[in-house]
Amino acid sequence: QVQLVESGGGLVQPGGSLRLSCRSSGSNFGVYTWSWYRQVSGEERDLIATIAGGGGTNYVDFVKDRFTISRDNAKNTLALQMNSLKPEDTAVYYCNSRPPLFPWGKGTQVTVSS
Repeated sequence: QVQLVESGGGLVQPGGSLRLSCRSSGSNFGVYTWSWYRQVSGEERDLIATIAGGGGTNYVDFVKDRFTISRDNAKNTLALQMNSLKPEDTAVYYCNSRPPLFPWGKGTQVTVSS
């Protein structure tokens, strides 16, 4: 069974940056479209960024120009560079394919606060 492990979260001040990583234990990582999702406490999990197998990317408006998704197919890893962080970015961040095909990992908590 594929396991997804997210890391890189933490506490950061508004305007700061974090880089999240996700490692998949599955094979054929490069075949899939991958995404980052986030979940604010008490709310639904939302899609925020997607990267296709060919490298094309897509972002929701509220992270566009601040977040950058990337992938390394050789290492089975997905990354999310987050810049200009805002308090409203506080959430647990998850990775999964799009659509989500694999069991969700534990996510990584990002807290943006002064």
